[in-house]
Amino acid sequence: MTTSFPGSQQPEYHLTDALDIDYYDVFADVPEADRTIWQRAREFGEAHVETMRQAWNDHHYPLEIARAMGEAGLINDGVEHPEVEKISPLAAGLVNMELSRIDGSMGTILAVQGGLALRSITMFGSHEQKAQYVKPIADVEIPAAFGLTEPDHGSDSTGLETTATRQEDGSYIVRGSKRWIGNGAAGGITITFARVDDEGAEDHGKVRGFIVPQDAEGYTGTPIVHKGVLRAIDQADIFYDDVKIAADAVLPGIQSFRDVSKVLYATRIGVAWSALGHATAVFESAVAYSTQRKQFGKYLAQHQMVQERLTRMLSELVSMQLYMVRIAELEAAGTLQPTQAALAKYNNTRVARRIAADARDMLGGNGTLIENGVIQHMADIEGIHTYEGTESVQALLVGRDITGYGAFA
Repeated sequence: MTTSFPGSQQPEYHLTDALDIDYYDVFADVPEADRTIWQRAREFGEAHVETMRQAWNDHHYPLEIARAMGEAGLINDGVEHPEVEKISPLAAGLVNMELSRIDGSMGTILAVQGGLALRSITMFGSHEQKAQYVKPIADVEIPAAFGLTEPDHGSDSTGLETTATRQEDGSYIVRGSKRWIGNGAAGGITITFARVDDEGAEDHGKVRGFIVPQDAEGYTGTPIVHKGVLRAIDQADIFYDDVKIAADAVLPGIQSFRDVSKVLYATRIGVAWSALGHATAVFESAVAYSTQRKQFGKYLAQHQMVQERLTRMLSELVSMQLYMVRIAELEAAGTLQPTQAALAKYNNTRVARRIAADARDMLGGNGTLIENGVIQHMADIEGIHTYEGTESVQALLVGRDITGYGAFA
């Protein structure tokens, strides 16, 4: 016999459906080809969201979802290569935004596999390396990592200490460690950045890139546990215990850290789009909740304070949308500057945090439930706020540009 208690009936809320709120018609003129790819990303994400949500809850990386993303053609992130579907900067951004709106870990899979690893190969790899790796990475047949950050060198990654000692036969011995490396223990390859150790050589002490198989002797990648963000993709601690790398595993286009920076600034655009996706998700959840939740005899949406808060959140969301459409225009025109990408990342992750905090507060206790989406997005925003350059690093990059003074030290 079912016993009913006064006030015991739990309301059902539907808070994660896309509402497509575009108050300024920012996306009204998206070309049909770009809109088709955007829709493909939405259909893929919605088909796998429950698996990803459970994986986030379990702190489990479902690599099969990453592979399915590759099969769906969602990994290329706008890189250019004959074996990869060519899409516009706007389409690449919309895919990133949409995947992040649905699940932040999916957005990060795209950022790592496509934005960092695939881009490194297409920009700086040899003809042979591109032939060997581009399509398998784009299809996620080979999981790929970008090994830059070290335990003692995050924001100051220019100071990395991992070394690659050149041998007489042209091979290298890599020794050092990396930390927070997405896909670093996924069983594929790690594009590893290290300083050349070869006294008297022209490139002694300079940063070069190396394609390191994760099954190489001396390579150990261990997923980092107890993360509170982006829990459905693994980041790893990596140790290189005298890993021998053949001469043909060197990325010829990476001659210094300046080249590495070109990959980073391109990926910062993706992070700014990702932040917009997260902010869109939490704002739309807040709007949906306000029209479904009753308190004090009427819907939350009928309260003045709630309407004011939603308006403030919308004003911030629109600013992010405008930022990113303009960024896509500059990128398509070939005039986008690295500091403009830095400013977009700086603005959008900060604003996304504010919108998420307001949304979480508006949902009250229901805002802390993973099934309602907001708390998961709120946590994942903390991850993207930090990676690909912290808020402080972006501010210093832009500050140097507008004043002429470097203030990193």
